[in-house]
Amino acid sequence: MKLRNAFRLITVLLLSSLLAACASTPRVSSQADPSGDFGRYRSFAFYSPLALEQNGYTTITSNRIRAAVQAQMQARGYVLDEAKPDLWVNLNAYLQDKTRVTTMPQVDYDYYYSYRARGYVAVPYWRDRTDVHQYTEGTLNVDVVDVQRNRLVWEGVAVGTVGRSTPDKRGAQIDAAVAAIFAQYPYRAAR
Repeated sequence: MKLRNAFRLITVLLLSSLLAACASTPRVSSQADPSGDFGRYRSFAFYSPLALEQNGYTTITSNRIRAAVQAQMQARGYVLDEAKPDLWVNLNAYLQDKTRVTTMPQVDYDYYYSYRARGYVAVPYWRDRTDVHQYTEGTLNVDVVDVQRNRLVWEGVAVGTVGRSTPDKRGAQIDAAVAAIFAQYPYRAAR
């Protein structure tokens, strides 16, 4: 009986550590327009108004995302030019409540006394264990638009689980998500 409880505890700990590892890193994807002429882009500016700022004002989070994207673009040699940019950068983020339901068959044993066998007999029986996990999923989009053609030339998306955290930790998570998105941006500014 104690061995079975120990096995259950180990299984639960392994599954929870696996889920925690998956939740800490966002899933990142990107795609580029094959007709985009990345060799001629030198400057960028943020699209106005940003999709992230739908209510007409900036927030602490939108300012942090904007600063992280600006740092990533400048690290790739692009110059911030509000007057006449080659690229517009638009940002969007949204949260969605999700529910994950998993069902796993589980075996358990019941014991009864058999008068014929003159002892206790273990009888296995199967049942389904259903777990319900509610979480919030966040999505961050970075769109890079060719100003001259008014056409999207690159898009990066990060999707991950969002939880409650301190402002410092939240800022670090934003910086990490933006860095993960731009790790898939293979272009540098033309010189």
